[in-house]
Amino acid sequence: MSGKSLPCPCGGADYAQCCARMIEHGEIAANAEVLMRSRYSAFVLRNEGYLLQTWHASTRPQPPLTDDGVKWLGLEVRRHQRQAQDERATVEFVACYRSGGRGHRLHELSNFVREQGRWWYVDGSFPGKEK
Repeated sequence: MSGKSLPCPCGGADYAQCCARMIEHGEIAANAEVLMRSRYSAFVLRNEGYLLQTWHASTRPQPPLTDDGVKWLGLEVRRHQRQAQDERATVEFVACYRSGGRGHRLHELSNFVREQGRWWYVDGSFPGKEK
């Protein structure tokens, strides 16, 4: 491997210093936003193992979680808010992707919980999609 740094899929300057710390080296995310960014990178990299490891057991789905027909294009984090004595948090983001030759936007308000010092993705809602 050359000494060249690769940009992180989440928008960080260097993957090795950003999301790779969690995805490849098992570092525990410092907060819900860091976990959400690393999960986005795991979707880009199609790392289902990491996605499952960071999904709360109460809502964890069965694989497959990634779709080979989806190309993730970018991430914008809009808001990170901690609540309930810092044991719960929400992260609002927009992720752009291409599927079937068309561009799409995923706008999600993700819910996270911290248990035993570790953040977990619980679930998400989609602002503007409510009936």
